Amino acid sequence: MNVSMAKMPTTVNNYNKFIKLNMLEKEIWFVTGSQDLYGEETLKQVAKDSQQIVEGFNASDNIPVKIVFKPTVKSPTEITDICLQASSTKNCIGIVTWMHTFSPAKMWIKGLSVLNKPLCHLHTQFNAEVPWETIDMDFMNLNQSAHGDREFGHMMTRMRKNRKIIVGHWQEERIQKKLGNWARVAMGWNEFQNLTVARIGDNMREVSVTDGDKVEAQLRFGFSVNGYDSSDVVKHMNILTEDDVEALMKEYEESYELSDKLKPGGAQRQSLIDAAKIELGLRAFLEEGGFKAFTDTFENLGELKQLPGIATQRLMADGYGFGAEGDWKTSALLRALKVMATGLNGGTSFMEDYTYHFTPQKAYVLGSHMLEICPSIADAKPSCEVHPLGIGGKEDPVRLVFNSPAGPAINVSLVDLGNRFRLVVNEVEAVEPMGKLPNLPVARVIWDAKPDLEIAATSWILAGGAHHTVYSQALTTEFIEDFAEMAGIELVVIDKNTTIREFKNQLNANEAYYHLFKNKL
Repeated sequence: MNVSMAKMPTTVNNYNKFIKLNMLEKEIWFVTGSQDLYGEETLKQVAKDSQQIVEGFNASDNIPVKIVFKPTVKSPTEITDICLQASSTKNCIGIVTWMHTFSPAKMWIKGLSVLNKPLCHLHTQFNAEVPWETIDMDFMNLNQSAHGDREFGHMMTRMRKNRKIIVGHWQEERIQKKLGNWARVAMGWNEFQNLTVARIGDNMREVSVTDGDKVEAQLRFGFSVNGYDSSDVVKHMNILTEDDVEALMKEYEESYELSDKLKPGGAQRQSLIDAAKIELGLRAFLEEGGFKAFTDTFENLGELKQLPGIATQRLMADGYGFGAEGDWKTSALLRALKVMATGLNGGTSFMEDYTYHFTPQKAYVLGSHMLEICPSIADAKPSCEVHPLGIGGKEDPVRLVFNSPAGPAINVSLVDLGNRFRLVVNEVEAVEPMGKLPNLPVARVIWDAKPDLEIAATSWILAGGAHHTVYSQALTTEFIEDFAEMAGIELVVIDKNTTIREFKNQLNANEAYYHLFKNKL
């Protein structure tokens, strides 16, 4: 059953024009387990019911990826074959398993051992209710997922197999949303594994958290990170035509509220022209190299007249990952989360905890950066302005200035702890600014960190979380939890229920777990 693009939800801000992943090309295979014990008629019914479930999923607006029905597996050979096929099929980004009947789990050992795609264990049954007046043993023998899935679950636990478990009737919207969100995460994980990140320049000098082991990252996650020089961008800028630049200038004028100094004849008009050239050159460089994520740093700008501000903001709006000061981990993470969030309401951006608002009643965080906040989180038409930048020794850069809407969000950080990677999540609530901020020339968002700033900041620091994050109003903690499971890495969450004592205990327990079990020391 074909799925049309019409089933993709509309975003609040239409900022996904670059992300042409085409979810319709990706597949999640639906694999039903059984055995030969039940006879031909029962197995025909198993297949028929499974096909109907798949058709129901593909008709759902909540599932953005095509679900593909696969024949019922009934033996170790059939199970191994389907797992090998899924692992080697490029467009297959994961499998959903369901035991309609009882499926002896020793049959699954070899197949699960070779499977390298994410797995979702759907614990459902075809019928929603017990047919009180007609139920008999034939019905019971057909509809055995209540214990068939438990047998399957035991084997995955015995094998220490990471998976997503979804429990409920397949026709419930809640269940379809959970499956759809998991499919989005599988898309993000697939992107992570095939991503190339371009580092234009190096890390900001002497900074720890933005650095890390790029080889280990490639081993763990699949994405590659390599360095380039600003001259690789400049060479594309040198072949631009006046028409190229003028077309982009017109787009700026139509899309943003230009300050008077940037309008035709304005005193800073040349700065906007220079910014347009940087954007066009940077886009050409990224497209030529097939890069979907990049970094830059104010210390390695070379011939660039200004730090890329509006260029970076617009590239993020089109779906590129970005990390400032050489932060390749955040750049890759942003790209993966943008893929997950495609079509959902709310934006996703590079972010930094910049300064605090302390009062006796409440404390808030002002999140921002020097320039590079994605306009997908803007609450209105951004203003395009030029202001001084006190570091880097270059000309004053062009940037988009805006506030972000109120509402729930998450901040996510990926850090290298030396012996492992850790994902840190803080659930937050964005709020309206308490003032106009007339002299703050950067995009910004104000948030209330859960459970409060004291506990949240203490926990974040204890966890070694970075000052750079990915901020998202489109995604929830559950997306990141599923992502950590797929990647097989540690996750710590700071939310309304966090206490310092319990958080310390969790970190200590995790330290032992990852040393002894995951690293097999």
